[in-house]
Amino acid sequence: MTTPDRVHPAWLPPEAFRAIGSRRTLVLGDGLLAETVHDEVAQASARYGGSVRRAGDGPYDLVLALTTAEALPGVAGEVRPDSAIGDEGYLLARRDGVTVVLADEPAGLLYGLFHVVRLGERAFAGERPAEHHRPAVRRRMLDHWDNVDVHPVMGQVERGYAGGSVFWRDGAPRGDLVRVRAYARLLAACGINAISVNNVNVHATEAHLLTDRLGDVAALADVFRPYGIRVHLSVSFASPVVVGGLPTSDPLDEDVRKWWADVTGRVYDTIPDFGGYVVKADSEGQPGPFAYGRDHADGANLLAEALAPYGGVVHWRAFVYNHRQDWRDRSTDRARAAYDHFAPLDGRFRDNVILQVKHGPIDFQPREPVSPVIAAMPATRVAVELQVTQEYTGQQRHVCYLAPMWREVLGFRPWGADGSDVADLVGGGDLVAVSNVGDDPYWTGHPLAQANLYAFGRLAWEPRLDPVAILDEWIDLTFVPAATGDTERLRRTLHEIMDDSWRTYERYTAPLGVGFMVRPGHHYGPDVDGYEYTPWGTYHFADRDGVGVDRTRATGTGFTGQYPPPWSEVYESLADCPDELLLFFHHVPYGHVLRSGSTVIQHIYDTHFAGAEQAAEAGRRWEEAVGLFDPALHARVKDLLDEQVRCAEEWRDQINAYFFRKSGVPDAHGRRIP
Repeated sequence: MTTPDRVHPAWLPPEAFRAIGSRRTLVLGDGLLAETVHDEVAQASARYGGSVRRAGDGPYDLVLALTTAEALPGVAGEVRPDSAIGDEGYLLARRDGVTVVLADEPAGLLYGLFHVVRLGERAFAGERPAEHHRPAVRRRMLDHWDNVDVHPVMGQVERGYAGGSVFWRDGAPRGDLVRVRAYARLLAACGINAISVNNVNVHATEAHLLTDRLGDVAALADVFRPYGIRVHLSVSFASPVVVGGLPTSDPLDEDVRKWWADVTGRVYDTIPDFGGYVVKADSEGQPGPFAYGRDHADGANLLAEALAPYGGVVHWRAFVYNHRQDWRDRSTDRARAAYDHFAPLDGRFRDNVILQVKHGPIDFQPREPVSPVIAAMPATRVAVELQVTQEYTGQQRHVCYLAPMWREVLGFRPWGADGSDVADLVGGGDLVAVSNVGDDPYWTGHPLAQANLYAFGRLAWEPRLDPVAILDEWIDLTFVPAATGDTERLRRTLHEIMDDSWRTYERYTAPLGVGFMVRPGHHYGPDVDGYEYTPWGTYHFADRDGVGVDRTRATGTGFTGQYPPPWSEVYESLADCPDELLLFFHHVPYGHVLRSGSTVIQHIYDTHFAGAEQAAEAGRRWEEAVGLFDPALHARVKDLLDEQVRCAEEWRDQINAYFFRKSGVPDAHGRRIP
């Protein structure tokens, strides 16, 4: 499948297929995805002089086969396992000069093919004992916040930083299905198998995708299907009223239940492999069951009942909080909201309800504790939601490689060192992320932001992968195949810029986990008091004596009590609370001494000076790398790094000046603070 010339190939450049395309390949198996595997190999073979066959005698260098094939040749038959490989799993082995990928189902064959692409020449070197590869997470999903109509405030893509939608334009489908197919291919290559194609904030036009505009969704499903990706749809809880003409959307009303059952049946008549619904309800103005005196279990179970006969699921988002609170009332705590709403409902949700919980209790900040809801609902299917689009981490204008953050989230152990971690809790279930893709030629606006999308897919497949190793994979696929210069220097440059970039961003933005010191509305750049006196519940409570939010049980909002031991005690204790989350859980004096030995105020000064300097150093490293990268890509990244340096300095100066003026404490090193 050829990517349009104007679109960057990301981690699937033609050169990545050279190792496969220059060899003799046998593909055995039937089904749509097996045809996709054959077509991928055939295109690579046509480019690099190899061959691909569907039957016949060897010799072969590569065999890609379903275990159900009647006659597996040679080595493939010898390595066929006695036990099941799994619906999406595959077995990889190499013996006697033949590399073999075996799978029980075509999806596994597709993922096995892309694993061979990742390995390149290594897949055809030496001997390789049989390796079993299976996804740890069953549903690996991207949510697009794309609007069909252009929203007057949020535009074509809400919180999108890479141009317009790849699906919609000005109220209609874009019609550029070649681009959508290229996107499906990229997603499959990193392991993603589900996608929601419209915004969770469902506006008037988008509500009709469920009914009279369902054909637009079906056209997208047809493009994603050959790459093993199921399409889901964000729907409005008020759909029975908005598009159905009913007087109510009460989830216990029989006419409402029948309406959803009938509509859902028509959806599956049109899209038989439809994945299900995504719902944002009773949050930030979206309608929900509260309007009828019902709770979220009532609302979610209504849709789950309609989807159950077809194997569909409803992702019900737990992002529910009071966004009209009184800033004067310190007893109201936005961080508490998801737990307070949902933990009492554990055990009441149907089996095909998936409670979709943001990884932190606030809203995708550079540093938050892990949401206590993830551990609080053992009788409920819970999906963890990450944000690939960098709403609060530089908006794809700043380099901010997020895999290290996500790996920390997935490795968090809610019950302490001997208990399960978040990766265990989502294992076999769902991991979801908000997409960062748009119609920009580089897909993600910032070319280096592609790494975040790739890393999400790979971590969703195997949550314990090393972020540095994932970055190596992405570099080796994206840049090395076409590189003509010093590839080791190329790799080194990207690692120097990207490995620590999340922590660099954290250093020059909001300190010690306090979060949300951003410009209201668009959320780009510093505004320390921007949200401090608003109804949104995102406060830092800085005064002349100190800063931070008291969330303790002893004197604060009690949020620490939502965690199980030992974390409920660790976060409660001023002495034990991790420094990086101190201001999330405690209001402390500026002279409070951190575990590092620095005071809070000096830490603020030091980290903001350091973060801005690290951003500048990244810019210098990139300038030195001219000639290692495509000139157009190098120029785009240089311009973005220049903007990152400017913005980092603005963050440094505003944050440091604000806290100097609040505290009156000078910088111990005598550096200039405006």
